[in-house]
Amino acid sequence: MRFFALLATAVLSVVVRADSDTAASAASAAASAPSSSAAALSASSFANATLQENLSNSLSQANFYGAPIPPWEVGCHPGWYYGNDPGAVVGWTIPWLLDALICDILDLLPFCLHCPVPKPPPKNGWVQTFSNLNGATQASDYLTYGLVDTIQDCQTMCLGVSGCAFINTYHDVNGKNGSPLLTCALFKDCHDASDADNKGGQTQPDGSVDYITDSNGFCLQS
Repeated sequence: MRFFALLATAVLSVVVRADSDTAASAASAAASAPSSSAAALSASSFANATLQENLSNSLSQANFYGAPIPPWEVGCHPGWYYGNDPGAVVGWTIPWLLDALICDILDLLPFCLHCPVPKPPPKNGWVQTFSNLNGATQASDYLTYGLVDTIQDCQTMCLGVSGCAFINTYHDVNGKNGSPLLTCALFKDCHDASDADNKGGQTQPDGSVDYITDSNGFCLQS
């Protein structure tokens, strides 16, 4: 039973992308798994090892923490979700950074994104550099991007990513399968409205065209 619990947790927790063949193989393996406790222990260890390998590959710094294609390019997808409603992530399977199993595994992996731990506000706080624009930041100092519920969640993510000094949150539909969640893009350097020149326009698989609203930028003051 522990194997099935772990397998279910892994499937629900990872809100790492999986294709239909992988999903079918996993379902077939689960259906034919032996019921003995020894076999279940072996299977659960395998499930954890597989999840660990997927997370290690996906959420490494070299892979831009799961989002190697920046959010202003066609073919992008968010690398992670930090918020309270994993059910709002539709169509993608990405790591949910508030899940205990995911967070425990990430804590064991060097050079990977870790689940953020809320910290006291920085001493000098955040300075808003622009607000409510119809364009998003695109710049060469891009670090990663994911999905969040609130601006404060995005700020918390930035505090947990090495080198992060700027966040850009906005609503859009590029690579999000219609998700209503905020896009949270992280950068090394501070940016102002002059860099918010991603105006959307990317055509989506369903034929719709990306647009951007409510774009806000905040610079971390050291």
